Amino acid sequence: MVEKIDELKNIQECIENNNNFLLSGGAGSGKTYSLVQTINFIKENYNNKSIACITYTNAAVNEIKNRVVDNKNLKVSTIHDFLWENIKKFQKELRKCIVELINEEQIKFNDENIQENYFDGMDIQYKEYLDIKNGIISHDEVILISNKMYSEYKVLCDILKDKYDFILVDEYQDTNKFVIEILLDCLKKSSKKSIIGFYGDSMQSIYNDGVGDLKNYIENGEIIEIQKKQNRRNPLKVIELANKIRTDGLIQEPSDDIEAPNMENGRVKLGEIKFIYSEDFIEYEELKVNQIFQDWNFGDHINTKELDLTHNLIANRAGFGNLMEIYDKDPILKLKQELVRKIANDIINEDCTFEEILNQYPQFKTKIETIKRDETTNNLYNTVKDKAFREIRKMYFSKDSLIDDKKLSVEEVKNKGRKRDVLINQLFRIQYLISLYENKNFNEFIKKTDFFINRLEDKKIINEKIIKLKEKQNQTVEQVIDTADELGICIKDDKFKTFIADNEYLYNRVKKLKYEEFKNLFKYIEGYTPFSTQHKVKGAEFNNVLVILDNGNWNQYNFEYLFTETGNENVLKRTQKIFYVCCTRAKERLYVYYCKPSIQAINKAKVWFGEENVIKL
Repeated sequence: MVEKIDELKNIQECIENNNNFLLSGGAGSGKTYSLVQTINFIKENYNNKSIACITYTNAAVNEIKNRVVDNKNLKVSTIHDFLWENIKKFQKELRKCIVELINEEQIKFNDENIQENYFDGMDIQYKEYLDIKNGIISHDEVILISNKMYSEYKVLCDILKDKYDFILVDEYQDTNKFVIEILLDCLKKSSKKSIIGFYGDSMQSIYNDGVGDLKNYIENGEIIEIQKKQNRRNPLKVIELANKIRTDGLIQEPSDDIEAPNMENGRVKLGEIKFIYSEDFIEYEELKVNQIFQDWNFGDHINTKELDLTHNLIANRAGFGNLMEIYDKDPILKLKQELVRKIANDIINEDCTFEEILNQYPQFKTKIETIKRDETTNNLYNTVKDKAFREIRKMYFSKDSLIDDKKLSVEEVKNKGRKRDVLINQLFRIQYLISLYENKNFNEFIKKTDFFINRLEDKKIINEKIIKLKEKQNQTVEQVIDTADELGICIKDDKFKTFIADNEYLYNRVKKLKYEEFKNLFKYIEGYTPFSTQHKVKGAEFNNVLVILDNGNWNQYNFEYLFTETGNENVLKRTQKIFYVCCTRAKERLYVYYCKPSIQAINKAKVWFGEENVIKL
């Protein structure tokens, strides 16, 4: 039996009537399938019409390209690339809008206003980093500037509509509100025809910069909503649980396609859900060896995932806890940041030492005494206390420098940099090269390594070098970096040397760690462990999913609110959505663990999971 595609017929009606539309579908409903079907329908029935399909990541771009029928009139790109492609030629207007945004304090520029002609003669460029004084803008600025330009220049709206008859937006809920304003508000100024189609799920809007939903546009009749209710991924019990969690009225039902992944012998799989709780804290490794998990294989990272809210909650269990401790909780960095906040409006001599500046503010006396009482923190303090404050002021690193949560693949992050610092990028490159060689991906290895392979003999030499490098993997970070450089596999280039010179304090801390710490981080980021954050797992699916309900002191989430439906409304909505995303990753079994829940939470869990599935350890 073939799955019904009534929603595609509804989309076709919208297209025939020149109506903008929204395809709303829950997790596992096949929204990308419907998007691809729409593109193919337009090609078959409106062969001369041009289509822009925009999405958030390069990985999603490639997935869509691989699934559609060849179409010379189709342009698939990321949102940022789409915007830049359509404004980059209008340099005069670009320069004017940037000046205005700076003076409106929407783009930071040394906290000063600038003259209208500041960027005259410059060619504004879009890069992976921000250097606004030299006319280089980055991701956030592209969205702001595009919004302003389309708001102020009707001709841009005419040009965009002339260029594309259809603009289809994948995962619309993650799209920045300024992009939505361009498509649904600014483009209305043009009388030319163009149809905007959106695909996504408001319950999966888990990123703070996303629009979330299009409720106002639907209520105003500017968009026709089409619901895609069938679920092809989850077993029946997970579907039923997910329907209880949803807050937007969309009720999913099992697919009626007998070949859907969640069907077995012509019927939807029943699946298994459990709510597990304890009155006292249980070590997670102890939890996972409980008999309740006797059929689970946590070593199988393909089929089994443990979902935590933050990287900090995962770091120790995944084996990179010391690395995370350095990047996220360095006591000297925190002391420096407190001092900088304190002296924000004071005039000081930055040639004075760090300690001399601290001693000028009595409120830091107790903090320094506390640092000196501990041998480890005292040693760290001694390495910086006599350095000029102007040097210490520049010191900055964070867990964003260690783990970049932008929705990119590891290879994309490695190539584009993003927030990850030069030191961590160097380590990633080393381990990536080792992995390529181990997996016999020699062509890619040759492209990426710094060692030149020009003859057959070189292949034997590189094999010996890789063996030597791998022998160092049980030593320190510094020894591995030095060895990779000495062997010519991954050299310390000028960028790396400059970073180390400018970040001596950070490097001196990281270089002493066992390289195994970083190797564990690499495995985690690459997805070779059973661990994942709840945000990062969006879009994925696994046979077995364990959700850990621990907000890790992150006040934007509260799992107690989830069950009692009380507390801050924004925190509640945010928590409901992340929980919905987590639950709907499961293709077979979904277990949820909560330490020390309230009686109200336990009672609500019995309603959601069924009393027989609520288990106290």
